[in-house]
Amino acid sequence: LECAIHAPTGDDVFGEDPTVLDLEAYAADLFGKERALFVPTGTMGNLVAILAHCHGRASEIIIGSGSHICLYEGGNAANLGGVHTRQIPENEIDGTLSIEDVRDLYRSDDDDHYAQTALVCIENTHNLMGGVAIPKKYVDDLGEVARDELKIPLHIDGARIFNAAVAHELSVSDLCAGADSVSFCLSKGLGAPLGSVLVGGTEFIRLAKRARKRCGGGMRQAGVVASMGIYALEHNVERLAEDHARATWLSRELTSQGFFLPRGGQVDTNVIYFGLPEDSLVGPEEFEERLLSEYGVRISGGYSRKGFKGALFRVVTHMDVDNEGVERAAEGIVNICKDGTERMM
Repeated sequence: LECAIHAPTGDDVFGEDPTVLDLEAYAADLFGKERALFVPTGTMGNLVAILAHCHGRASEIIIGSGSHICLYEGGNAANLGGVHTRQIPENEIDGTLSIEDVRDLYRSDDDDHYAQTALVCIENTHNLMGGVAIPKKYVDDLGEVARDELKIPLHIDGARIFNAAVAHELSVSDLCAGADSVSFCLSKGLGAPLGSVLVGGTEFIRLAKRARKRCGGGMRQAGVVASMGIYALEHNVERLAEDHARATWLSRELTSQGFFLPRGGQVDTNVIYFGLPEDSLVGPEEFEERLLSEYGVRISGGYSRKGFKGALFRVVTHMDVDNEGVERAAEGIVNICKDGTERMM
C-alpha cells in the first residue's frame, strides 16, 4: 500500500498518468516488445488484443477448445468483437495446439464462403491442462509458421506467463520472443490487487488502446493500482518457484493416497487438478463443502477431462498460502475422503 499512497497520478485516458506510463514502459522492456497497455483485467487484455489484431471485419481466430479465451471469457470475441473462433483440442499432456491442425484450419481471403483467419492464440501456462508450462521451442516454431507462412500474428494469453518463465528458467522476453503480443496478469501469483498488461508492437498497441476505450477500460488516476503492479513485477516473480514447489509436494501427497491426477501427477507450476479416489467416502459436493467449513480450504470443482466429466477439482498455490497452509489442505482432502467423519473444530 505504501507505493500506492505515494504514486504520482494523472489521467491515463489521455496518456498522462506517469505511474501507468512507467508500468507500461517497464513491461514492454521486460518482454522485449515496443509498447505496452495497462488494462483492468486479463479478460479485457485478451479481448482488446483480438480486436486490435482483427481490426477489419469478417475475421476469425484459431484458439484451443480448452483455452480460457474459449471457455471462460463470456464468448466476448464473438458477441462483442464480431470475431469468429475456430477451436482445436489441445494436447492433454503438453497443452499445445498441433501446428499441422493450425495449418489445416487456416483460411485466406480468397473464398467468399469463409471468414479470413487473422490470428492464432495459445495459453501459457495452460490453466485447464493443469498449469502446463509450454516451452520456448514450441512458441518459436508456431510463431514462425504463423508469421512467415500463414502471414498472421501469434498472441499468447499469458495470465501466468511468469510461472512458465520461472518453470523453464527463462526470461519472459526469451520465452515469448516468437509471439507478436502477450497479455499477462499482475494479480494471480504476482499478488497485485488487480490489473493486466498487454505488450506488442507500436501500431498494435495503438489499436488496442482504441479498443480498450470501446470496452470501457479507460481509467483516470490509475497510477494508484499501477504502482502495485510495478511492485509485483519487481518483487514477486522469483518467489513463484516457492508456489511451484508447494504444488509439486501436494500433488505427490494426493497421488500417494490414491487420488487421480492428470498427466500422471506431473505438475509444472502452481495449478493442480485432481479427482476423488474410487473408495472415497464422500461425494464431490459434500467434499467441497466440508473442506471449506472444517479446514478453511477453498477449492473449485466441476472440471472435466477425458473420463472425468465434471469430476475434477482445482487447487492453485499462491503467495498467500505457506507450507502450513498446503499441509492443512492435504490433511483435509485426505481425511474427508478416507475417514468420512466430521472434524471437531
